[in-house]
Amino acid sequence: MEPPVRLHREPGTVDSGRPEDDRSDGRGEPRRPTHGSQRLRAAILVLVSVILLGGVPAYFGLQTLDRDPVFTSLDELDVPAWAMVDPDDEVSGSRWCLLDCRLRERTVNSERAPEETAQAYEAALTGDGWQPWRPEYCPEQEEQGRYTCWRRDELTLDLWVRERTCVPPPVDGEPAVVPSADPATAAQECPGSLVSVKVRNAIDDERTRPQPSTDPSLTGEDPYPTLTDDPLSDLTPSPPS
Repeated sequence: MEPPVRLHREPGTVDSGRPEDDRSDGRGEPRRPTHGSQRLRAAILVLVSVILLGGVPAYFGLQTLDRDPVFTSLDELDVPAWAMVDPDDEVSGSRWCLLDCRLRERTVNSERAPEETAQAYEAALTGDGWQPWRPEYCPEQEEQGRYTCWRRDELTLDLWVRERTCVPPPVDGEPAVVPSADPATAAQECPGSLVSVKVRNAIDDERTRPQPSTDPSLTGEDPYPTLTDDPLSDLTPSPPS
């Protein structure tokens, strides 16, 4: 058997047939990564760490700040599960009372009768530190069901519990049930009850201020009082000429 043929390479040449990682730097030593690639890898690791350690908590923190704390407080009320079905929250106005103060409204279904539902909510509000409040215009107009008002710290709360009514959803913007004298086409009553909660800032609730002598819902504003001491009433009319 003939001995293997060894190829003679000049010093400093690189064997193109060898893998890139196995090539030497011409002095018989493996080629080492440059400082630029090391800095790039370190920068990528730092960026990933910042995103994982700072970005994710910041994202959930912003979500928490965006969530109105009043709704969080309502979520924590000690209300049975049957009295808090499919809550729907609406909010308007500014949290810092810029132009308009914030108004929070929640509508929720209950699987039991209005009387039992109202008792459950009133007990939960009392346990959460809310105090019954009996101002004028609570409610502003006569409502069916049970309507109560509450205060706690800088907030006021209106609680309205009434019977639910089965009304099909609108079709193409038109009501599915057209008002009619025929009882067969009238909306049917549904079991359970409907709960509405309205929370406002006390400074923005006109019921915390001195009330006018007349119902503002009827006049729009309190009219000026009638003058009783008219200085012109005692003047003697001049004789006709």
